Amino acid sequence: MTAKISGGINIAMKVPSHQYEATIRFYRDVVGLKPFTAKAPAVGFELGPNRLWIDEAPTMSQAEIWLELFTNAHRAALDHLEASGAIRCDPIEPLGESFRGGWIMNPANIVHMVREPDAW
Repeated sequence: MTAKISGGINIAMKVPSHQYEATIRFYRDVVGLKPFTAKAPAVGFELGPNRLWIDEAPTMSQAEIWLELFTNAHRAALDHLEASGAIRCDPIEPLGESFRGGWIMNPANIVHMVREPDAW
């Protein structure tokens, strides 16, 4: 494989609307993580070297964790992952035509964004 894949820095927690505000308060007020709103209305928290994003997901009935993988060549990496059995799931959240990355699911149905570090 020509593409290198490594762990990204973003973790997304997709939270149903009825749990969203309480989840924000939990990480901010109970746990005491430092929040940031660089991509408002999204709310993120410093989680060690990572960023934990709490995303409101009105169409979901329960929370999910989505992870990020970085690659230097998104097409080759996505092709390799798909050929190795990962399920492509790009319709799950549109990223735009010019975005250099895509979505896959691992065998346990955990969603991963696979992207070049400067994909946006």
